[in-house]
Amino acid sequence: MTMAKFFFALGACLFFLAACTGSPSLPPANTSVGTIDAPLYRIGPGDSLNIFVWRNEDLGSTTSVRPDGRITIPLIDDLQAADKTPTELARDIEKALSTYVQDPLVTVMVTGFVGTFGQQVRVVGAATNPSAIPYRADMTLLDVMISVGGLTEFASGNRATLVRVIDGRQHEYRVKLDSLLKQGDISANVKVLPGDILIIPESLL
Repeated sequence: MTMAKFFFALGACLFFLAACTGSPSLPPANTSVGTIDAPLYRIGPGDSLNIFVWRNEDLGSTTSVRPDGRITIPLIDDLQAADKTPTELARDIEKALSTYVQDPLVTVMVTGFVGTFGQQVRVVGAATNPSAIPYRADMTLLDVMISVGGLTEFASGNRATLVRVIDGRQHEYRVKLDSLLKQGDISANVKVLPGDILIIPESLL
């Protein structure tokens, strides 16, 4: 084997290894991957709740879930609210109120959504407004970027990484935000899932 053929073969092997070890790509949002339904909403710290007690308006209230995940409402000092659905919390309130009210009927409405970490898509780095966004059914990368106001002028969008936990293991995927937002490449508009983390680095220059 000549030196030229040796280096050609070596280069081909290195290219193959780089392709195998690079960040895998996510399927674009417009591919046939099925509808991704949002899970039942679970209350999280910081959520605003409107609690209505039928025929007992004085027992109803508007409250926020404390950082410890609990709420305080009339006749009930501390009640765990985080990680429960609004219906589950309503039944718990009914049980607590039954000591004071005969057959209470409670409705809980969430008016300010934060949610649990597992139901959020978190954006960090060079976004205009980095934040945690409550997941919505069929949410895509474009929806996420609209929610955070797009990229800063220093962002390196095509070097962004989407971090996702699958079966207890963390996976990283390269996403192309510049291609999506600046060039209108709709194939870069991938679907996101609850719990995803989008990391947007700044340009090296």
